[in-house]
Amino acid sequence: MTDQATSRATSQAASPAASPEPAEDLPGPPLDLWNRIDELYAWLEDNRPVGGEQSRLLQMLKLSEEVGEVAEAVIGATGQNPRKGFSHTWEDVQGELCDVVITALVALRTLTPDTREVFTRHLARVTERSLG
Repeated sequence: MTDQATSRATSQAASPAASPEPAEDLPGPPLDLWNRIDELYAWLEDNRPVGGEQSRLLQMLKLSEEVGEVAEAVIGATGQNPRKGFSHTWEDVQGELCDVVITALVALRTLTPDTREVFTRHLARVTERSLG
């Protein structure tokens, strides 16, 4: 990562304007996760071959690619393709699911610097709706 990207990622993660409440008071995944998402976002911004709205759209499409890789891994882990047989493991599926989560969080970061707060609020709504 370039010094500029590191500086931007660090300042975004620590920016009081980006977090209405202290980070340690927010429930959910640890701050380290959000720092890593900011770092990946900054790296991606510095290395995008295209910019602007097209770049945002392509980032959203990246999710479909990653979900397709989950499907491919599940098919391979269950041996459902007679031509390929058992080509993947359930550990491969776990890794692909992690790629989906990371890609989704970076995509969310592409839309808002308040990624942690947006995700935490949404998770609280889904949890309340589902668990009561």
